[in-house]
Amino acid sequence: MLIVANWKAYVEDFAKAKELLVLSKKASTRSAHTIVLAPPAPFLAALALKEASAVAFAAQDVSLTPGGAQTGEVTAAAVKAAGAAYAFIGHSERRAAGDTPEIIVEKLTRAFAQDLTPILCVGERERDTDGRYLSFIREELTSALAPFSPKERMKIVIAYEPIWAIGKTAENAIGEDDLAEMILYIRKVLSELLPGKSSLKTPVLYGGSVEPENVATLAHATHIDGFLIGHASVDTVTFGKILKELSA
Repeated sequence: MLIVANWKAYVEDFAKAKELLVLSKKASTRSAHTIVLAPPAPFLAALALKEASAVAFAAQDVSLTPGGAQTGEVTAAAVKAAGAAYAFIGHSERRAAGDTPEIIVEKLTRAFAQDLTPILCVGERERDTDGRYLSFIREELTSALAPFSPKERMKIVIAYEPIWAIGKTAENAIGEDDLAEMILYIRKVLSELLPGKSSLKTPVLYGGSVEPENVATLAHATHIDGFLIGHASVDTVTFGKILKELSA
C-alpha cells in the first residue's frame, strides 16, 4: 500500500520532524508498504536530502509560477530539487483557499514538467441521498485530467477525501461498504479517461478520519491502494499504531 502522511502545519519543530522520520523509516523496513512523508516546505530538503531514506517525500503544494520574481512562492522545480517525488494537487484545504479547477490544471502541469507524481485530491463536501455527490466527484476528476495526454494521466495518484468525514471519529467516518462503492465509481470514471486497463493500475487512496480503529477494516474490506493520513500522522503513538495495523 501507499501510505501518505500529510503533516500539514502541525509540525513546527524540527526535532519532532526527525522523530516522525525515524518512526517511518523503521516501519518501512518492516513492511512492503511505501511510506510518503509530506512535511512543511521548510523541512523538506533537510529531511529528504540528508541521507538515503527508506521513505519517499511529497510537497504539500506547488506554486502556479514556473519561477522568477514571485516572492514567497515554492515552485515545482524547487520541491523536486529538495527531494520530493510526489506533490499534492487540489487538496480540499487548498481548494477552500481559492484553488479553482483552472489553477489545479496549471499546478498539475507544473508537477508533470518536473516529473513529480501528482497526488490529486478529490472529495465531496456532503453526501446527499440523491447521489449528486457522484457527479461532483466525476467533475473534479474530469476537469483536472481531461486537458492532459493519456500518458500523463497514467502517472497520477488519486486521493479520495470526503470533506464531511474529516475530523470525525472512526465510528462516524465512512464505512467500508460506502468506501468500496466509491472506489469502484472512481475507477469507472478513470476508465473513461485512461487507455485500456490503466485505470486498474492507478493508485486510489483514502483520506478522512483514518485512525488505528478503522484503518485495517478499510484496507481489507475495500479495493483501496493506500491512505492519505492527516492529523493522526503527526502523533508518533497513533501513527505507529496505524502502521502496525496495516502490517498485521
